[in-house]
Amino acid sequence: MNGLALNTLTPRGGTLWLVALVVFSAGVAIAQHDDHDEDEESGHGQEIEMSAADQAEFGIEVSTVGPGVIVTEITLPGEIHPNDDRLAHLVPRYEGIVTEVHAREGDRVKKGQVLAVIESNQTLTPYPLKTLIDGTVIEKHITLGESASPDRAPFVVADLSTVWANLSVYQRDLDRIRAGEIVRFHADDRTLIAEGKITYVTPVVEESTRTATARVVLDNADGRWRPGMFVIGVVEVSRREVGVAVPRSALFTLHGETVVFIQDEHGFEARPVHGGATDNKMAEILEGLEAGEQFVSAGGFTLKAELEKGSFGDGHAH
Repeated sequence: MNGLALNTLTPRGGTLWLVALVVFSAGVAIAQHDDHDEDEESGHGQEIEMSAADQAEFGIEVSTVGPGVIVTEITLPGEIHPNDDRLAHLVPRYEGIVTEVHAREGDRVKKGQVLAVIESNQTLTPYPLKTLIDGTVIEKHITLGESASPDRAPFVVADLSTVWANLSVYQRDLDRIRAGEIVRFHADDRTLIAEGKITYVTPVVEESTRTATARVVLDNADGRWRPGMFVIGVVEVSRREVGVAVPRSALFTLHGETVVFIQDEHGFEARPVHGGATDNKMAEILEGLEAGEQFVSAGGFTLKAELEKGSFGDGHAH
């Protein structure tokens, strides 16, 4: 049953405390100290009382304030390329006419395998065109009866057991991207994930894009990384420990203030905080929280919404 009760609390420090307690059928209450007008306007000073069952229903999770790590990362776009160190351009020794073709694009071939036969224009004798490495035919530029010459490669064979991930590095980030740094990769749809080390950063900047290239050699034994795929690389460039940090998801804006919802023996309260450094996951807290306090790490949107509309439990069936 909904109702409003005014409770007079024991005087403390010469001040008589009045608490207006609004009780709803949801079993939840919002308590407001009457002698804090400014706090009432901002939402600070209001405490939301909630049972354990209601906390579970609204997905509210509580964690302990403590130290954290702020990580600075740089996200770089990139593309998968064949490993040029394991690439073979097969070129005819002599000009001639193609009399046989034994391979197609996409075929897996073995070192020494005959991919085509060419009849020499000089001797009219056929000779084989063989692959020099194991790999996959990734380009084919040859057909029966055409003229073949040493200035054109009829086949390109690549060993795709490893591939290159070439990342574009913008000028502003060049001083922070170096060989040896670890890169986490994912494909555009995030279904493919890998990790590798930067082996090389180009010493020049491409004029058309104003970017340099950072190269990572990726293992591709299962063939999942295909040349031409777009990828995203994330490079960690710094890491700093801080005394107090919370997940960024625990921060909310309430009446123009950044707040974190804390829990004490009375319930939940929106506590204004001042932040410092942030990363994609964590935020440093410089003022407003102390290590050991309990804060809402998930479900804070529900608390914020109910404080903003001034009631809790409306529209919820129990």
